[in-house]
Amino acid sequence: MELNDKTILITGSTDGVGRVVAQRLGAGGARVLVHGRDATRGKATVAEIETAGGKAELLVADLSSLAEIRRLAEAVRARTDRLDILINNAGIGTAGTKRQVSADGYELRFAVNYLAGFLLTSQLLPLLKASAPARIVNVASAGQQAIDFDDVMLTRSYDGVRAYCQSKLAQIMFTIDLAQELKGSNVTVNSLHPASYMNTTMVRQAGVTPWNSVETGADAILNLAISPDLEGRSGLYFDGLREARANAQAYDAKARQHLRTLSLDLVERQPATLTSKG
Repeated sequence: MELNDKTILITGSTDGVGRVVAQRLGAGGARVLVHGRDATRGKATVAEIETAGGKAELLVADLSSLAEIRRLAEAVRARTDRLDILINNAGIGTAGTKRQVSADGYELRFAVNYLAGFLLTSQLLPLLKASAPARIVNVASAGQQAIDFDDVMLTRSYDGVRAYCQSKLAQIMFTIDLAQELKGSNVTVNSLHPASYMNTTMVRQAGVTPWNSVETGADAILNLAISPDLEGRSGLYFDGLREARANAQAYDAKARQHLRTLSLDLVERQPATLTSKG
């Protein structure tokens, strides 16, 4: 893909694999909208891209807040009249045994890893469609676990690994569902596991010794974002550079519809403490 005059938003691009992706896209001639929670790190990332001759702008938002996600989408629309690629990369890892909740009262990993991308993508779909051909890339994981719809927020039995794995499967289910919705729009959406245990803050916080590089993960993300081989292909899941199969629940149409209905309900609710059925 020719990157000159392309505008690309990458969430979670002030650190780790997202930062490498942002640097490479900037070096390739794209206008990069860098997103992160930390303004200092964000400014440093923008400066690196600009020093290398690229174009970048910083958008600061905390994706654990639905209100901030909406403000982020509004900021994107205010900054640009086109969006060629959206990469939903921001996420929280498996570290920690204590259940945490978002600003809206939702289990934190489900909120940040999945629901944030669901809402942000929905908010930016008109812009993506107007910029077609456009692409959406959801950075998921090979760590997947079927969602228990009777306890999505894990109020009865919490485990950080389970929370992470179900949130990542939710991303993949959303990808498949959205691909069907976008048929004929010339906007494609795919998901991937970029690489196992990359040398990222997330992996180190989980107490795991990294055995893959962020550069390897960036290669896989960029493959979905800009490779001509993915032109017109949608609703797929990749393990690195290889097309793969996700957890069986991803291909269950009823489960995907259940998740979609739940997600639409969650993004419209006022902040509240959820019951186990929430």
